[in-house]
Amino acid sequence: MNASTSGKSENIARKAAYPTTSTLVAAWAAPVMVIGKFGLLSGIPIAVVLVASLRSGRSKALRWWSGALTLAYAVPLTTWLTGPSDAPSLSKYMDTTTTAVLAAAGVATAIAHQVVRMRSTDK
Repeated sequence: MNASTSGKSENIARKAAYPTTSTLVAAWAAPVMVIGKFGLLSGIPIAVVLVASLRSGRSKALRWWSGALTLAYAVPLTTWLTGPSDAPSLSKYMDTTTTAVLAAAGVATAIAHQVVRMRSTDK
């Protein structure tokens, strides 16, 4: 294998290692939606981030961060759905602390995705 072929395969591996733009947008959209009181709808970008991190398989750190974000979302969702709550929506069910923890987990996950992308593209 010559130097040019080796460089191409390394470049392809780097492109596959970093999160895509849609994953980054979803990672940043999740905490914004939680803070904006769209708690139930924030499950969509959280699912996108989780699926993307599980499919890539390159960075275990991203899987851990995405898993933590999903867990932070699943706990209040499950308690709202199964508990005796009069709240008409997930956002109204979550108190300030829960909202802050979920938003912080979202921001931490988005930053982790951003850092992995910066490191893998040498920017």
